[in-house]
Amino acid sequence: MSVRRMLTALAAGVLMCGVAVPAQAQSAPPKAAAKPAVAKPEARPAAAVAGGAEPTLIGQFGTWGAYTATPNGKKVCFALAKPSSSKTNPPNRPRDPAYAFVSTRPAEKVTNEVSVMIGYTLKPGSESTLEVGGASYAMYTQGDGLWIKNAAEEERMVDAMRKAADVVVKGVSAKGTETTDTFSTKGLSQALDRLAQDCRR
Repeated sequence: MSVRRMLTALAAGVLMCGVAVPAQAQSAPPKAAAKPAVAKPEARPAAAVAGGAEPTLIGQFGTWGAYTATPNGKKVCFALAKPSSSKTNPPNRPRDPAYAFVSTRPAEKVTNEVSVMIGYTLKPGSESTLEVGGASYAMYTQGDGLWIKNAAEEERMVDAMRKAADVVVKGVSAKGTETTDTFSTKGLSQALDRLAQDCRR
């Protein structure tokens, strides 16, 4: 499944369940996950990142949910949250919900990978940014997904996310709409600490 189709499927699951959905992605052009599996309302949309396996909510920490799953015997852990506020310019432009994810996949040696499903197709060639702790990070875009351009900066970005009050994500849609999503980081540090315990190999 292409990343575009995967994220569309994730968005459909979100709209039906009204809960956040993690996206499995990589800093390089991302690999796709399987279609969402049917599970309890909190977990059903999250099954996409879990490779179709039913994920388990292991804790809710502030605005962040922590999940684990084991598709094909390989453990996947992720934290996810919805934005605390979203703005568009021009105002009131329609879009799908946005979600931020922090994923760990031990079998792939991936730890605390940050991605955002922004809720619309991004303008090709446009610059998207994630701002946290007074720093701005350029984001790689594909379809309606964002990943950090410079993977070497990801650990520093996650450390800043643990300490900051919020994260601001800015993007431009294919139709030219500018968006600003603010995610509270309340509970993120605790969620990541819990996932670090549960995702040991």
